[in-house]
Formats: sequence, structure tokens, C-alpha cells
Amino acid sequence: MVIPPSTPPSCTAELDLDNLRALKVLGKGAMGTVLLVYDAASDPSASSPFALKLVDKSSAHDAGRRARWEISVLGLLTRDSAHPFLPHLLASFETDEFLAWAVPYCPGGDLNVLRHHQNDRVFSPAVIRFYAAEIICALDHLHRRGIAYRDLKPENVLIQQSGHVTLTDFDLSKQLKPKKAKSIHILERPEKKTELPRNKQKKNNPGGSFSDDGERSNSFVGTEEYVAPEVVRGDGHEFAVDWWALGVLTYEMLYGVTPFRGKNRKETFRNVLAKNPEFVGKRTALMDLIERLLAKDPTRRLGYLRGASEIKEHEFFRGIRWDLLTEVARPPFLPSRDDAAEAERLTARAVDVREYFQRSRQPPSIPASPLPSPSRSLSIAEF
Repeated sequence: MVIPPSTPPSCTAELDLDNLRALKVLGKGAMGTVLLVYDAASDPSASSPFALKLVDKSSAHDAGRRARWEISVLGLLTRDSAHPFLPHLLASFETDEFLAWAVPYCPGGDLNVLRHHQNDRVFSPAVIRFYAAEIICALDHLHRRGIAYRDLKPENVLIQQSGHVTLTDFDLSKQLKPKKAKSIHILERPEKKTELPRNKQKKNNPGGSFSDDGERSNSFVGTEEYVAPEVVRGDGHEFAVDWWALGVLTYEMLYGVTPFRGKNRKETFRNVLAKNPEFVGKRTALMDLIERLLAKDPTRRLGYLRGASEIKEHEFFRGIRWDLLTEVARPPFLPSRDDAAEAERLTARAVDVREYFQRSRQPPSIPASPLPSPSRSLSIAEF
């Protein structure tokens, strides 16, 4: 028996909260928790679990709005044209206390955890080429649908059972007017002119997740080490912020550290604005790619003019068959398959999702220790 996302409930099926059982905690953040769950009614053996994101409406003043926006983005990705490197919405529901939605389970954890398991905690150029290529395809798909991701970081790049990547967490994304740029499609149907539902309430929009200003956004969002210079300056920004973040992520995969991290937030932002990335050793195509993605001026940044097609043409990606990425049978890392004993142990300790949520809202008897990574797997008994 394995714990893969084999045949989870379809997006047309309705999940009954009272039938959901939590196997373990996949991640826990400020607004919500991601659980590995199964439907005890339709799948009593837990052979096809899925990830359930549970957001407490009282966790933040805009928690409900951000959760609904993420559900909208996932809904668009599901209805429009399913992409192999992006998640799809299986189901969603809402109670008086929380919002929840289900997506396929990615048993490989995130790119940050995977990197820390490597020798010297870095990836080889060949491995970087593979993961960067798949991330580029995912971002290209989002941009073509007018969605700026705005939260690319290793913790948000998950590894599927197949070894291929999928992006997660779309609550900070924003809808902009898509640029007209020709690019290679990967396993997509002809493009549809589908748009996300506009936010009817244009006032009090602190997260900047909804667009009412066309091609640029002036909101400040993202993780500080990955934030682009134009965001720090407050100049307004668009899709090029994702290519900047790709440059930071690629640098981190190569060296094990981000290029602009300072002793504090202020120093980090100063470095983002003024410091150039430091490289070691002989100049390579990978270094050139990173440097061009990290251009301070977004109009000079690789990907600004023609989107992903510019980046795909870079020397570092020479020889890649972009239309056949999903056909790679042996990606750099394949998640291990849990054996029958482990699956049985998890099922025996599963708890009711509603019960878990109620317990999680109670003040802890001892201070909770911070999680080293959002994708760390925790026993449900720890909560």
C-alpha cells in the first residue's frame, strides 16, 4: 500500500466534513494548516489521501478574503486547462469558522527540504536545469492567464509522487492583464479567454490579491529575500517580479543561500536595491542566467519583453525538449513510497478533521516550537 495522490475525489464531488479523517499535519502557517486527509466513507482504507488546507477565518483580518481568492485561482486552473506543474482544485467548502479546500497530495515535500538532504545542501547544474525548467513552464501558464504568482520560493515548490514539481499557495497572487508573447505550450489545450472573478469590493484591499488597476500592482507582498527591487521601491510591478524570484531561487539552489539576505529586513532590502549577486569560480551559462534574471531594472530583466520564451531560449536550457518535460521518467528525485505498515499506522491514529480544528483553536499548554519548514510532516498526535 502507498500514500500517493492516486485517485482522489473529483472536483465535482462534494466532501462531507464529518467523513474526513486527518492522517498527519503537512504544514502549519499563520493563517491555516495543511492536513493529509482521507474520506472515511468513500475510501475507508485511506488508499487515496489528499491535502486539505484549513484556514481559520479569525486567524487574520483578511484570512477569509485571501482564502477565497486562492480557491478562485485554483478553480480557474482546474476549469481552464489543467497543467502538469500546477495544482487543481478537488473540492472546497466553508463553515462559520473556517474555509477549506482539497488539492492532490505531493508526498515529496518541498524544494527547500529536498535541497537540505543533498550533499553540501546544493543542487548540481543538471538538477537545477530540470527544476527551473518546470517552474518556468508553470509560471508561463499562470502569466498567460493574467496571474502574477508573487510568492515563488522553495517552500512553495512541491514534489509530486512522479518527481515533477507543482507550485502551491496562491493567496498572494494577483490578476493583471496578460502580455501577448508567443511561447511553447506544454500539454495544454488552445488558450481560452478565461478571467478570474473580479473582486466586487475594491476598497480595503490590503493583500493586493485582486486587480483593479490593469497591468501593474502597487501592493507590497512576498517573502523579503525574494522580493524584487521595484516592489521595495514601491514603483508598481507586474509579471517580471516572478522572473526576479526565479533568479533568487536558482541562485539558492546553486549556492545554498539567497543572494541578498542581510542581518535584518532593512539590510536585506538595501541589498536587493544596491548589491549585485556574488558568484564563485569560472563563469558559466547558469551564472549568466541568474545575473540576467536579477537585473535591478525590470525592463532589462530576462523575460520582461517576451515572457518565458526569452528565458527558454537562454544557453543554459539548450537541448531541453520543453514539450516533453512530463515524459521524463526518472526525475532527479523520486519520493519513497510508504509501506503498508506505515499506512496502517497512520490510519489507526487518524482523527476527525472537525475535532482537530476545534483542538487547534485552544491555547496550547506549552509554547509551540516553530516549524523548520512548512512541509515538515508532523504526527497528528503532536497537536
